[in-house]
Amino acid sequence: MRFGVFLAPFHPVGQNPTLALERDLDLIVHLDKLGFDEAWIGEHHSAGFEIIASPEVFIAVAAERTRHIRLGTGVSSLPYHHPLMLADRMVLLDHLTRGRVMLGVGPGSLPSDAHMMGIDISAQRRMMSESLDAIMALLAGDAPVTMKTDWFTLNDARLQLRPYSRPGLEVAVAATVSPAGPQAAGRHGAGLLSIGATQTKGFDLLGETWKTMEAAAGGPVDRGTWRLVGPMHLAETREQAKRDVDFGLARWIDYFKNVAALPLAPDTDDTAEMADAMNANGFAVIGTPDDAIAQIERLQEKSGGFGSYLIMAHDWADTAETRRSYELFARSVAPHFQGSVTALTGSRDWASANRESFIGEANAAIMAAFQKKD
Repeated sequence: MRFGVFLAPFHPVGQNPTLALERDLDLIVHLDKLGFDEAWIGEHHSAGFEIIASPEVFIAVAAERTRHIRLGTGVSSLPYHHPLMLADRMVLLDHLTRGRVMLGVGPGSLPSDAHMMGIDISAQRRMMSESLDAIMALLAGDAPVTMKTDWFTLNDARLQLRPYSRPGLEVAVAATVSPAGPQAAGRHGAGLLSIGATQTKGFDLLGETWKTMEAAAGGPVDRGTWRLVGPMHLAETREQAKRDVDFGLARWIDYFKNVAALPLAPDTDDTAEMADAMNANGFAVIGTPDDAIAQIERLQEKSGGFGSYLIMAHDWADTAETRRSYELFARSVAPHFQGSVTALTGSRDWASANRESFIGEANAAIMAAFQKKD
């Protein structure tokens, strides 16, 4: 299993936005050093909290500061872009990063963004589907693309650069509880980003989500291309985790209750009660690495299997505690699912089981050396 982060990001209003963006970049560097596999960067244009307007620009900067972590748009809102321009930018990034970028796509999550651009909110999923048809054809490069819709035109369009990645630029489609995402992913052979995986309704629908994707694909789909997203904050104890999130959980909840939309937002002003409610309904993990392991195992059971788990990034805790949370995840949670400590444990157990024999042989060798000296 692979692990990563889904970075919208979520920064409460009232703070220095330049420093907030710098913390986001520092977080990606931190994750790269910890061995996280990937990071997905959001696109938003209003409402104050989610302040990255261009994931491609952010990725270009982050790529220069990191070595291994893969970087995806999480997501590029397709109705906001001409498909040729977006495909061109992503292929350029693919070359500049030597294949470390991924294209995540969606219809756009904030109605206020669409309103400012004069986009009919009811048309966004249809527009996403049309744009994705065009982008996938452009990336394939089999023939020039001619296509006309009520919002974009392509005349004999083709990309000058072929994708650097082989077999091609990885594409993933965002999904919440709507079937539009898995249908589009299945139809195009793309991966799936289940952003609402841990919402109660999303949790219950995970199995149906995959059935929808396979139906659209016309057969079995590689579950390794499925990424599930959910929020976590970890500490050495549950009590410490709850104390940590007293820093910013309430402001995050307030954003979703009064600006965006989070149906599971607890109806309380007490941070500890918020944490308890989110743990109880399975939406989040505010606890220990063992709690995180249990959550991912539950997702495996409910979904039938998936390839990657992405932690939804947030400012619930201050910077030091946030970084510590990711370190605890990398140290204790990821190895549980990746089997990276199996050989070490086996080697230790083998050495322990044979310790008496090995020490006896070593002592005998020492005694023989003394006797030889005499």
